[in-house]
Amino acid sequence: MVSFIRFADNLSAWFGKAFAWLILLMSLGTGYEVFVRYVLNDPTAWALDVSFIMYGTLFMMGGAYTLSRGGHVRGDFLYRLLQPKTQAKIDIVLYIFFFFPGVTALILSGWKYAARSWQYGEVSVNSPAGVPIYQFKTVIVAAGILLFIQGMAQVCRCILAMRNNYWLEAYEDVFETEDLLMRAANKAEKDHIT
Repeated sequence: MVSFIRFADNLSAWFGKAFAWLILLMSLGTGYEVFVRYVLNDPTAWALDVSFIMYGTLFMMGGAYTLSRGGHVRGDFLYRLLQPKTQAKIDIVLYIFFFFPGVTALILSGWKYAARSWQYGEVSVNSPAGVPIYQFKTVIVAAGILLFIQGMAQVCRCILAMRNNYWLEAYEDVFETEDLLMRAANKAEKDHIT
């Protein structure tokens, strides 16, 4: 069970980090658009659509990674006061009755949506450039499958928490800048004292 959780966490992390590079591409594309629009007075017809596609792809493909790290928003003002065993019981019910039906619907509907889009080579209606968007529709299915796999790992986490009364945490691989600065300051203070 732990090996499956680690597999799902690593899979989600790999996809989340790989698609995070879209932020750089979006920044470059937006910077290019600003330059040609305001300096050269020659705006592109494709920049808005491409930025929407990249942002949507980033958002969708980062969902499983965010789930694996407990980063999704939750109203936990009472939940956080409960024992991990009780939290796990609540979570497993919510995964079974809400998460998996929703993600399954996302995969099945996304499949139909993407297949239709690929059939007629759908392009964006928002720009005169006719930017192809059928490949973006496929991201819906891929994101749903990743979420489903990560959801199964989360259910395994719940089962372990119900048995052991503690949560198996994902490996920490990303840290907030302020946390890193605080750790560096604490380390420097300890080194200074000794």
